Amino acid sequence: MNHVDLKEAITKGETSLGIEFGSTRIKAVLIDRRFETIASGSYEWENLLKDGYWTYNQEDIIKGLQTAYREMKQEVERNYGVTLRTVGSIGFSAMMHGYMAFDSTGELLVPFRTWRNATTGAAARELTELFQFNIPERWSIAHLYQAILNQEEHVPRIDFVTTLAGYIHWLLTGNKAIGIGDASGIFPIDEASRNYHPSMVKQFDELIAAKGYPWKLEDLLPKVYLSGEQVGELTETGAGILDLAGDLQPGILLCPPEGDAGTGMVATNSVRKRTGNISVGTSVFAMIILEKELSKVYPEIDMVTTPNGSPVGMVHANNCSSDLNAWMGLFREFSEAMGYGVDSGKLFSVLLNKALEADPDGGGLLSYGYLSGENITGIDKGRPLFVRSPESNFNLANFMRTHLFTAFGALKLGMDILTENEQVAIDSILAHGGLFKTPVVGQKILAGALNVPISVMSTAGEGGAWGMALLASYMINKDQEESLDKFLEQKVFKDVEGQEIAPDATDVKGFQAFIKRYQAGLAIEQAAVDHLLENGRD
Repeated sequence: MNHVDLKEAITKGETSLGIEFGSTRIKAVLIDRRFETIASGSYEWENLLKDGYWTYNQEDIIKGLQTAYREMKQEVERNYGVTLRTVGSIGFSAMMHGYMAFDSTGELLVPFRTWRNATTGAAARELTELFQFNIPERWSIAHLYQAILNQEEHVPRIDFVTTLAGYIHWLLTGNKAIGIGDASGIFPIDEASRNYHPSMVKQFDELIAAKGYPWKLEDLLPKVYLSGEQVGELTETGAGILDLAGDLQPGILLCPPEGDAGTGMVATNSVRKRTGNISVGTSVFAMIILEKELSKVYPEIDMVTTPNGSPVGMVHANNCSSDLNAWMGLFREFSEAMGYGVDSGKLFSVLLNKALEADPDGGGLLSYGYLSGENITGIDKGRPLFVRSPESNFNLANFMRTHLFTAFGALKLGMDILTENEQVAIDSILAHGGLFKTPVVGQKILAGALNVPISVMSTAGEGGAWGMALLASYMINKDQEESLDKFLEQKVFKDVEGQEIAPDATDVKGFQAFIKRYQAGLAIEQAAVDHLLENGRD
């Protein structure tokens, strides 16, 4: 659209707004009907440890919402000379999981407990055994049941339990609603009914019946909605909360609130069955859209859903690029000590590209980039380790290739459960994250590691707030009976450029040799390093 058309579209409210609460930033994105970003705003924040729980202050939640919206609104005014008074649709998303419990007056009973808390181990294990369904520690139901096991005083007073996205939606609309993707991080979802699994809800109520609480589980949870459904309107109170200047008008339609995993799928066009996306950063996770549910319970695999209700197998590894980044920092120090200052972009480009000159298996080198414990491999503490034998071909190219290999090591083991144990078919995977700013290398290594084509699209950096805006736009702009995957493929991503790299047979064989060393060393990695560290303290 040209400037005049955009100004008219903004005035008429032919736009969609997505606001996502990430772990370090709250971001607001306004898009036009061509799905391009018109304006954005953000608010930086950090979690804090309070009374043993990782949390965000309720005041910061509201302040961040208002600040991100205000910055976006100011950008609209600055660029288009229009005071934003309405939009066509709004959607809210946030970090999945966690625990927000309210009483009947709307009071938050305990500070927001985020996904980061590892305080629900007993509850997660007991519920996994009861349901025969993997319940991760970060899920809302694990937090609720752990509060019951702890006999916390607030439990009998609970009237409503939701996620952060569900809370914002409720605050601004008065509706206790949740998108099915976010709901799948609250409680297991039944694919047939696309609702909380009824037999497991019954099992939970029977489990706690003797406690005599004045509520049943179903009474506490938000109602589940699918993408494309209308879930309330912005109330006058909600408009006043969102826009402190009072310009925003009530009555704007809202779509179901979603989790950040769902918005990531949407932002990467990965909601169709047999596709997936991989997010690479400090940690790494893969979301694979399944054709059917898994045959058994795997603690390494979280079962969640897309925003339109399809089952998703999620493989989450705690460690990915942190150790690689630490080595990059060491090389930067060396270059500075030699009097050759180098910018980060060139440093990463040069060193990562050396991996393309390496022996296919990394020359017999071995590394574990565990800055923290790793649940997939059973390592409970962070113990970065680099090992070589006298016979190893120790050079810079092999060193870099090995550290790229190990960044995907734990992920590979989790993915093997899907592809080998469960015979899950994957047509393509879209990858996103800072590692792929250097073209080709990370893509090529990852394709070889997983033995599946890996794509990187030009929109992959747009982020979850953009994905949430797309879901809001889908609600008001979809054709009758148009599915979310068709909407994304035929309208949003129709002309988006991307680059796909197929797995190279030599890379696949080389990574297989590396992963054998990697698995063989796991049995001794933690014990050996702990022994060395303890002796070093004597």
